[in-house]
Amino acid sequence: MEPEQKPLKDLAKLFFKLGCIGFGGPAVHIAMMEDEVVRKRKWFSSEYFLDMVSATNLIPGPNSTEMTMHIGHERAGWRGLLVAGLCFIFPAVMITAVFAWAHQQYGKLPQVTPFIYGIKPAVISIIVSTMISLGKKALKTVELGVIGIIAAGLAIYGFNEIYILFGGGLIGALIYMAKSTRQSLNSFAPVALLQIGMTWTDKFDWRLFAIFLKIGAILYGSGYVLFAFLDTELVKTGLLSKQELVDAIAVGQLTPGPVFSSATFIGWQIGGLPGAIAATIGIFLPSFLFVFFLNPLLPKLRKSKVMSAFLDSVNVVSIAVILAICIEMGQTSITDWRTTVIAIASFAVTSWFKKINSAFIIAGGSILGYLLWVTFPI
Repeated sequence: MEPEQKPLKDLAKLFFKLGCIGFGGPAVHIAMMEDEVVRKRKWFSSEYFLDMVSATNLIPGPNSTEMTMHIGHERAGWRGLLVAGLCFIFPAVMITAVFAWAHQQYGKLPQVTPFIYGIKPAVISIIVSTMISLGKKALKTVELGVIGIIAAGLAIYGFNEIYILFGGGLIGALIYMAKSTRQSLNSFAPVALLQIGMTWTDKFDWRLFAIFLKIGAILYGSGYVLFAFLDTELVKTGLLSKQELVDAIAVGQLTPGPVFSSATFIGWQIGGLPGAIAATIGIFLPSFLFVFFLNPLLPKLRKSKVMSAFLDSVNVVSIAVILAICIEMGQTSITDWRTTVIAIASFAVTSWFKKINSAFIIAGGSILGYLLWVTFPI
């Protein structure tokens, strides 16, 4: 094998695997990536991994998918960006397409509740354990700890995540400037969007492509924010029924990989296979472009003292926001003694056996959840 091909093969294998087993949303995806590329493979330091997490939080699009692209770009340039991103997205899109076909054929989704009952508390435990580990490295000063506590409180209270991230970064930069008389700020070019010329054809649904391209280019926040956008763009305009949107939310939650793969399900309901392809390409394309332009800027930002202080603060705020998300997830996922047992057991295994693959913990949580579900019916 050519030496330059090995990084691409490694990226493809890793992110295809994560795309197949990555249940639980962006927070757990990032936790699994940290385990794979920082702890096991030693591709990056914890600090640089956190810098990439912060960068994804500061741009629109699906955070965990953009993390795969950052990692791919660092390892193998633009080819690595494409390979990592596409391999992570592909399993979710294919699984979602199967659900979309089944829904269109039979009018309902298969019953999988007993199997996902134990997954959510398990993935919450994985996230918390990983964030504790990253937090120890990110908390470099007392000021950063205070910023993190305030950020977590604001996130729990319901403030917009992007305001918290930019606000925390700005406060960190101001604190640095107040403590230092020597200031240095390296200039950097703004991230720009490419204008895409479109030619209307009979096969490709350019209308859906344009709708999802817009959403992918401007959407900040969680999957729930995505569904609010979809309600405005599709349900209120009559392109999609409310029930189909609810089904799309369910598919996004129970399938592995990025929740943005719900676009595949929705596109299929509106326009069949061409609609699914158009919606999928539209919602993910902006992320490839954002990361392509942003990734080369990260080392330059770190060289600037002021921007380094900004990134340090955003790193802490990112961890605080993720932990706040875990609290929200826990309120809906850890609701009885069964899920509490699964969460505690998963946290203990994750904390004590740090080298164990998180996929086994997720699988164990799913099996334990199923056994408790059928043994002690709810």
